[in-house]
Amino acid sequence: MIKNYLKIAWRSLSKNKVFSLINILGLTIGITVCMMIFVFIMNEFSFDNFHAKKDNLYRVARSFDQDKTIAPWVSGPYASALKNDFPAEIKNAVRIMPSSDLIVIGDKSFNEKNVYLADDNFFSVFSFPLLRGNVATALKEPGSIVLTETTAKKYFGSAENAMSKVLQMDKDMQLKVTAVAKDVPSNSHLSFDMVVPLSNWYNEPWFKVWINNNHFVYLELNDHVDKAKLEQKFPAFMDKYMGTDMKRMGVKVGLKLTPVKEIYFSESSSFDPTKHGDKTIVYIFLSIAVLILLIACINFMNLSTIRAVERSKEVGLRKVLGALRNQLVLQFIGESFLLTIISCIFSLVLLQLLSPLYNQLLGYTLTVSWNTWPIYVFLTGIILVVGFLAGSYPAFVLSAFKPVESLKGKLKLGKGGSTFRQALVVVQFSISVLLIVGTIVIVNQMSYVKNKQLGYDREQTLAIPIDNEDFYEHLQSFKSELLNNSNIESVSMMSGEPGGFFDQHTFEVEGQRDTWKARTEFADFDIVNTLGLKVIAGRSFSPQFGTDSTDAVMINHTAATKLGFTPAEAVGKWIKNTIRDTARRRIVGVVEDFNFLSLKENMEPLVISTAEDRRVALVKIKPGHINAGTEAVKKAYATVTPLYPLEYTFLDQKFDSMYRTDIRQQTILGIFSGLAIFIACLGLFGLASFTTAKRTKEIGVRKVLGSSTQNIVVLLSKDLLKPVMIATVIAMPVGYYAMNTWLQNFAYRTPFSWWIFVLAAVIIFGIALLTVSIKALKAAIMNPAKSLRSE
Repeated sequence: MIKNYLKIAWRSLSKNKVFSLINILGLTIGITVCMMIFVFIMNEFSFDNFHAKKDNLYRVARSFDQDKTIAPWVSGPYASALKNDFPAEIKNAVRIMPSSDLIVIGDKSFNEKNVYLADDNFFSVFSFPLLRGNVATALKEPGSIVLTETTAKKYFGSAENAMSKVLQMDKDMQLKVTAVAKDVPSNSHLSFDMVVPLSNWYNEPWFKVWINNNHFVYLELNDHVDKAKLEQKFPAFMDKYMGTDMKRMGVKVGLKLTPVKEIYFSESSSFDPTKHGDKTIVYIFLSIAVLILLIACINFMNLSTIRAVERSKEVGLRKVLGALRNQLVLQFIGESFLLTIISCIFSLVLLQLLSPLYNQLLGYTLTVSWNTWPIYVFLTGIILVVGFLAGSYPAFVLSAFKPVESLKGKLKLGKGGSTFRQALVVVQFSISVLLIVGTIVIVNQMSYVKNKQLGYDREQTLAIPIDNEDFYEHLQSFKSELLNNSNIESVSMMSGEPGGFFDQHTFEVEGQRDTWKARTEFADFDIVNTLGLKVIAGRSFSPQFGTDSTDAVMINHTAATKLGFTPAEAVGKWIKNTIRDTARRRIVGVVEDFNFLSLKENMEPLVISTAEDRRVALVKIKPGHINAGTEAVKKAYATVTPLYPLEYTFLDQKFDSMYRTDIRQQTILGIFSGLAIFIACLGLFGLASFTTAKRTKEIGVRKVLGSSTQNIVVLLSKDLLKPVMIATVIAMPVGYYAMNTWLQNFAYRTPFSWWIFVLAAVIIFGIALLTVSIKALKAAIMNPAKSLRSE
């Protein structure tokens, strides 16, 4: 019997090729999108789950004044002190110091940006597998280095050839390759290309300073240790080691433990450079997957139901010959399962073909294999759920036909069936309109971000990291050489460029009882000219004032407002950095606010000081001299630091890179929205085909009686387009709420304009009209004689 059902199902699919193609194509696209998003979600929630000790691993972070601001940076002494003071709770502690270093091999040099300086138990605590070498001894000797597989191939051709080879780090440190690790997977919040023993720096003076911020510290707790109870002991620990510093700074510093498994989805900030994800985005993608699959299922239900009339005689004959209703239900649900299985097979093939492009769109390689068991469990679930849900309604409709009416050919689906089909179309296009609104809002917001006036000039400005000793020692000669070049407009050395990292320090301020927190920028006298900042009160730094290098600061407008001053009132007030300054400085000027942070963050108070802390050089090139100016920078850099290769970015490119993830999400959402609309239009095309086929004789009669082609097209289109209009009205408020919530992620956002909804309505209505009109026009221009003869 099952074999017979399969034969009938296959004949039915073969007989109705257009409907079968629409169903299979719609389901294939829907399932493919679902699978792509499922793999993405699996990857997001798998972050750091590959570590064998993940349940006991925590990262130490410092919190300030019990507020929400936490920084995962601590200093060298923390790890050993924590382990010594809490031996019953802490089993292991490992320090990691991210670094960038010059690597020399032969006559070639490379500036490696992804170097970790780590304790020798790094590979014992974290589960980063080694392809060559021993976990226990890989970092035991100070003169060792561990490379990832890709880095080993880069330098030596293969992991095997790299073993025991020697690299030179910076100018004088000879390091032997003692191990090669597998490439760090994309679902790790830690990422490195090289690991060097931190023991090389244990005796450095800066390593022993408690107040410094240069390490990540990870703790492996003993089994059954209560994290909350351990954290309750930290205030006493901080008073013991940091009490004097906290009193001097006038700020209370605490410690918190973040489970390694939760770091990826913890709140990101400019203080934390590790990878972070956004659960909101994950839920948005999950919603899109469900909605697209729902659209595909609705197509199946609609098209299967409208074919019910064509199969009524088959159902009637089966009932007369003794078929029971449950047997008929089983047959038609079986056909649904067959269609779903065929679609799943096509989806798997499509996934294999699209996976490289999908990884490229995401910006990283997914760690979840397309051939793992969760994928097939998910596919099985899709087959069971979609096959049953999509096939159940038409199956029960078909099996309920009365044999007499079926065999006489007088069967009609009734008004209720038509209303239900139209309701399904409304749901389909409501989803499509919602996705269009979302795409338009995201595109509009990202365009706004790219074109917003930021309060500084980012055009034709190079940002060069000051990341080696040679460059740092010759900054002045580098600057002087460039300023003597006619292609260069200005040069400034500073601690952080816009979009980069800005420290947060505490200050004592004239007229303020409590200490006050602000972001800091340490720069030379040319910062205002190089960035094109606007001074709104007082003056800029100037060499004409000999004391500016030691006694002056500038603040931004927000800082003046937060302190309760007008810009003019702020000028002349004294201010003292509780950590950096030994004496008070005077505010000599106030600059207009400029967006030195991401546009997702609110404007914060900023103190610009002339204190020494140079981490980046900004070079402003004159308009129209970009190539000559860049060559001048390369020449000047090679003069002062010939060993180190020059690496630079343009300031506008760096700004754009801050929103790369948002732009990728915009692209993916646009693609998925287009696919959703395509699937919905497939269903509408099927309905239009059915409607025109049922009204062929009526069309012929109308043409004979004088109706024009235009009148017939309007007649056939208006009923099909009513659900689209209703869907548009329903989707608008939902779209407004959803996208208004998404926009809250940005501190600076474009207004939610009315034209967005008008454009979405025009797009969806235009696409639907085009879809319906194709079939309507074909029916309208048919020869009346042929139409009347067709029935």
